[in-house]
Amino acid sequence: MSAEGLAEATRRMHDHGEHGRSIAAFEDHYRSLQQILATGAGGTIPEASIDPLTDVPSIEAYAPAPEAMANALRRVATVKLNGGLGTSMGISGPKTALVVKEGLTFLDIIARQTLALRRRHGVDLPLLLMNSFRTRDESLAILGRYSDLPVDGLPLDFLQSAEPKLRSDDLSPVDWSKDPELEWCPPGHGDVYPALASSGLLETLLDKGFRYVFLSNADNLGATCDPRIAAWLTEHDVPYLAEVCDRTVNDRKGGHLAVRKSDGRLVLRDSAMVAEGEDEFFQDNTRHTTFHANNLWVDLHAVQGLLDQAQARGEGSIGLPVIVNRKTVDPADPSSTAVIQIETAMGAAIERIEGARALHVLRDRFRPVKTTNELLLVRSDIFDLDEDSHVVSVIDHPEPLVDLDGVFYKLVPDFEKRFPVGVPSMREASSLRVRGDVTFGADVVCTGDVIVDASNGGRVADGALIGDARERV
Repeated sequence: MSAEGLAEATRRMHDHGEHGRSIAAFEDHYRSLQQILATGAGGTIPEASIDPLTDVPSIEAYAPAPEAMANALRRVATVKLNGGLGTSMGISGPKTALVVKEGLTFLDIIARQTLALRRRHGVDLPLLLMNSFRTRDESLAILGRYSDLPVDGLPLDFLQSAEPKLRSDDLSPVDWSKDPELEWCPPGHGDVYPALASSGLLETLLDKGFRYVFLSNADNLGATCDPRIAAWLTEHDVPYLAEVCDRTVNDRKGGHLAVRKSDGRLVLRDSAMVAEGEDEFFQDNTRHTTFHANNLWVDLHAVQGLLDQAQARGEGSIGLPVIVNRKTVDPADPSSTAVIQIETAMGAAIERIEGARALHVLRDRFRPVKTTNELLLVRSDIFDLDEDSHVVSVIDHPEPLVDLDGVFYKLVPDFEKRFPVGVPSMREASSLRVRGDVTFGADVVCTGDVIVDASNGGRVADGALIGDARERV
């Protein structure tokens, strides 16, 4: 932990072509990291310091007039966080280039959702991707299929910054000659605020009369730019809004909002911010009854205000809490050098903006694909794409649990090999658990609770009907 490590990291960022604002933010975050590691304090939100979030208004109780929705939507731009690679799922390129439904990638569906909103409400809703240096080219090639997608005077993307991964032992920038690109990482999605400014987009959007950006993860197909929420924001003059959903036992490890006792501000507590020994409180879904969907609506004037305040303090960062993300320099090689990635979360801005609110939304606005279990579900016949390319459920009962063998199905290439002609019908299933190396044939139908057990490998025949039983293949 030395001044030399910080100096070398910032030198590399300069040489890499990073914006001065990004370098200044990294310097602030580096010093925060040093303090956290030196004292063991900071970076957590103790349970005793917060109260549960209660009495959250619901969008379902709000029915604005069509013209109110259209007028509000005219002042919104959609930003999709698209910097992630699908390395945890065995994908080498942008995760959103993965085919997810009806031969369409995430980005195809997002583009079609945007164009449908424009047609339905008569607006020029911009779509902007926040890409990383690793996702830009392939992602823009996919959006290039839609000639009517660009909005005059606006690009289709902007780049988040890049920063060096730091060696865990001395916080110096890591060297990795096997693949020098792996020496770099994005600084978390909290970078969206300074990246909007350093790209010039913040100023451009304000000049064009836009007030809000709707921010969401590009792998969450439920996160469409809902005109009802845009109208609610406008009517209530809200500078920052976080969408929350009902929390179930399956969401216990997901982040949630709470009320800070010291000042009444809303705060975001993710799993990395839980104080030691307090997991039981964090995971108590009867106390913390909603989870943070990472769908945010942010007033661009509020973003400009945070940046102006940082400048007035002589700082580069806008004051978001630092997240210490411990990894190896090559995520696919656990024996490679241990590193720390300094990150911030965009949702943490809720505590920095006066008047920030939460809004309860239905679970259909949270449809992420983080695992092959979720990929199987969204590809199955329990979901369709409607005329506006929204992912809609066609069942009236809870979604089935999917639990595929982690050895044989964790990575997408292995998953594809074992479902070469498509995934089973899941409309009548309550659960599907697969143990062992199983290949599924065409037109397989699952009903009830299904366990497929093939310790020595096997195949489910074409047209097989698998019911409430343990199937050995």
